[in-house]
Amino acid sequence: MKRYKGIIAAMTIASAGAFAQDNPLSNGTKSLYGMVKGNLVKAAEKMPEENYSFKPTPDVRSFGQLVGHVADAQIVFCSAVKGEQKQSNVEKTKTAKADLVAALKDAISYCDAVYNSMTDSAAADKVKFFGSDRPKLTILEFNVAHDNEHYGNIVTYMRLKGLVPPSSENAGR
Repeated sequence: MKRYKGIIAAMTIASAGAFAQDNPLSNGTKSLYGMVKGNLVKAAEKMPEENYSFKPTPDVRSFGQLVGHVADAQIVFCSAVKGEQKQSNVEKTKTAKADLVAALKDAISYCDAVYNSMTDSAAADKVKFFGSDRPKLTILEFNVAHDNEHYGNIVTYMRLKGLVPPSSENAGR
């Protein structure tokens, strides 16, 4: 349990009051998004520039490509909820740490507006996503799941480079 103390504390802080407000479902999703987006940015900032090209094996994305992929996906998920069809190509066009961190922050800022405007009454409204009509909140939850999936990859890359990932920094307290 001690190992998860930091994660539980972060969840408590992130969701404080979220479920007691007017929009408990959308606020709950927003609080989970808040945790993972913070970890993603901190990890991208913490990884040294020279490790952005690191691949544990040749058949997987580099660390930098993971950051770019997450930035691209943020735009796809959140633009769908906004009723837009925006695309992004960060993963294939950027390699420098500064450019990738900036693109990730920009994509997160774009999504922040979407999460901040979501209400429970709009959560079930459907939009086209990957060829099907899906509830807006489901798409935002899919984004959180996708972010967590790739944050897990990022954690592994960081550990292989001897770095403590952001989500584990305070776990021993």
